[in-house]
Amino acid sequence: MSRRSPRSNRRASSPAAPARSSRSAPSSSSSSPREFRLPESTTPALPAVEDFAALDMPEGLLKTLAAQGVTTPFPIQAATLPNSLAGRDLLGRGRTGSGKTLAFGLALLARTAGLRAEPKAPLALVLVPTRELAQQVTDALAPYATAVNLRIATVVGGLSITKQAGTLRRGAEVLVATPGRLNDLVERGDCVLGDVRITVLDEADQMTDMGFLPQITKLIQRVRPDGQRMLFSATLDRNIDRLVQRFLTDPVVHSVDPSAGAVTTMEHHVLHVMDETDKKAVTTRIAARDGRVILFLDTKRSADRLAKRLLAVGVRAAALHGGRSQPQRNRTLEQFKNGQVTALVATNVAARGIHVDDLDLVVNVDPPTDHKDYLHRGGRTARAGGSGSVVTLVLPDQKRDVTQLMTHAGIRPRTARITSSDTALATITGAREPSGVPVTIEVPEPAKPAATAGRKSGNRSSRRRSGARGAATTATTRGADNRASGGKTPAAGAAKRGSARRTSAAPAAKGRTAGGKGTSAGRGARRNPAT
Repeated sequence: MSRRSPRSNRRASSPAAPARSSRSAPSSSSSSPREFRLPESTTPALPAVEDFAALDMPEGLLKTLAAQGVTTPFPIQAATLPNSLAGRDLLGRGRTGSGKTLAFGLALLARTAGLRAEPKAPLALVLVPTRELAQQVTDALAPYATAVNLRIATVVGGLSITKQAGTLRRGAEVLVATPGRLNDLVERGDCVLGDVRITVLDEADQMTDMGFLPQITKLIQRVRPDGQRMLFSATLDRNIDRLVQRFLTDPVVHSVDPSAGAVTTMEHHVLHVMDETDKKAVTTRIAARDGRVILFLDTKRSADRLAKRLLAVGVRAAALHGGRSQPQRNRTLEQFKNGQVTALVATNVAARGIHVDDLDLVVNVDPPTDHKDYLHRGGRTARAGGSGSVVTLVLPDQKRDVTQLMTHAGIRPRTARITSSDTALATITGAREPSGVPVTIEVPEPAKPAATAGRKSGNRSSRRRSGARGAATTATTRGADNRASGGKTPAAGAAKRGSARRTSAAPAAKGRTAGGKGTSAGRGARRNPAT
């Protein structure tokens, strides 16, 4: 089926949309010295709406909203949708969980409805920083895309690029992608961006923090120069200024202070603990609470160690970090969502892009060093107008740094000095003593990469023997860890040890922890594990 010209869409242009220029409009001061001066639009913005029925959207989208139980637009949706549906460029700031995905997604789908993409040539592009966020955006938009007969493709690192190229060859109107993988596909000739008429940058601040600004720039330069651009983020630091000035034309600006939003919907607690020993005891009791909790730590190795320790005392825990393959990460998230895992032990890879219903507690076992990380970690709870608590454990030598962190985040937390046996800990977090009975959580192994399966036919028998031995043993030395990484993905060596293993703290499973020593350090990884 041939693709209609974009100009045939009744929303393809807006009388209010000026010609694209390379600079933004004059600016006004921002609410934070760390943030750039927000541009002032020279064209008045359309007023906000009170319900979705007042918007000029296809009937299929309105019916799907009702079927999904989405009845009233969140503030960022009410403010931005009238303008994005009219084709205006947008700069939206709102804390995570405030409804940004539907804010750009509904406009993107409405303006693409009725068009058909050629093979390899999507019509709308959503760029996100992490694999998890890419999947969340895809899942959130899928029922709405189906309602207007649009196809969505997702391309991220960590999965087969060949399969992703095949999906693009079959055609997709909407493409959700991480910058690194999309650049690879474009350079291979498997994706052409010249027909992209709507481009969305979601969580743009994190993409620039992760070093993706050059790749983002290359990608946007390939899309239609007269297309619509929307930039959404929970924070707007000065790195974003370059993107705004270069690629947004007279944007409508909708800015909600992310820290203020967090204060009204969350409780923030800073709990001072005496030393590392008591911090471990406090963490264990919190993890054993009745209900789900995300525990954030700084490193992959510490996340694996804590998950192993929690399993040993009866807490259904699993680690999530960049040292895991994408199938492992997907499986762990599914286990957390369905309740098989109740304590998710994570690094910052889980700070964005994860939505779990009824998650009311996030714990910073290791306090973050950046206030944006604090806001995004906390944003895993109190989503979609709900409530929740964020608890940060602080050692004596961390007190000054955490005080500065809270100031930069605009948070005034409740503070307390506690021990693991204090009743206040139970009151704040629901902490309780774990059962003490070791538990087991199954962790799937990634499939062996096809590129290496037949590398040297003379070694096939030795690989088979190695795989058989790996079912009962695991590498426990540092040298074995490095060989397992092999300069590729940290899970590559683990793939040789069988198709699945059981995570347990029982003595018989010594060395075979939730992450496995071969997956925790990730020394061989060269590319950013989040993409």
